[in-house]
Amino acid sequence: MLRALAVLALASLASAQTLRPPAVPLVVHDPYFSLWSPHDRPTDGWPTHWTGRDVPMAVLVRIDGTRVRRLLGPEPKDVPALELASVQVDFTTTTYTFADASIELRMSFVTPALPYDLDVLALPLTYLEFQARSKDGAPHGLDFHVDLAARVAVNEPDQQVRGELVRVEGLETVEMGSVEQAVLEKRGDDLRIDWGHAYVAARSGPGVRGNYGPAAELRQAFVERRIARL
Repeated sequence: MLRALAVLALASLASAQTLRPPAVPLVVHDPYFSLWSPHDRPTDGWPTHWTGRDVPMAVLVRIDGTRVRRLLGPEPKDVPALELASVQVDFTTTTYTFADASIELRMSFVTPALPYDLDVLALPLTYLEFQARSKDGAPHGLDFHVDLAARVAVNEPDQQVRGELVRVEGLETVEMGSVEQAVLEKRGDDLRIDWGHAYVAARSGPGVRGNYGPAAELRQAFVERRIARL
């Protein structure tokens, strides 16, 4: 009985402490599809696979058509990061909260890993959601840029990859994967996926545009408010 009471007391103490995980889960499904942020701030470095290899993913926001800020990733280096206010890690959601004098912005990675719904649990799908509120009482306009490196779909960064826009009803969708498609041909611990395809999609609508090409050029096009010609 004393041992059980001690365990309960420790659990209560732990729940009252601020969680600082060694790596923050972003996109976590299985050993192949597994992206984490091991940094104090999501803009300090790239997300990584659980093996420690970088998998570049960038999120930028344009505020009121003029100010561009980084929300995820260390590039473009000449674009400042929006100040991080907090990070919260729950069972299926990681939420970063950013703020400046004009807005508060929440960026959430939501993975519907629901143990009571196996059909949903089996989906290798993570949602990226944004919520914003005005802090100064004025209306504000926000535009977002999200990019993910094709490295997410290969074992080594020097492998050949290809990508394209694909037709999915109601969605603007980019598909990317390795040229070789070596299904289950490698084994070991320090491995990433080497087959299949990764998809980045957003609901179709005015101003929503998918593209595939050099990441630095796509980011710079967003910063300069132009369409990348690839």
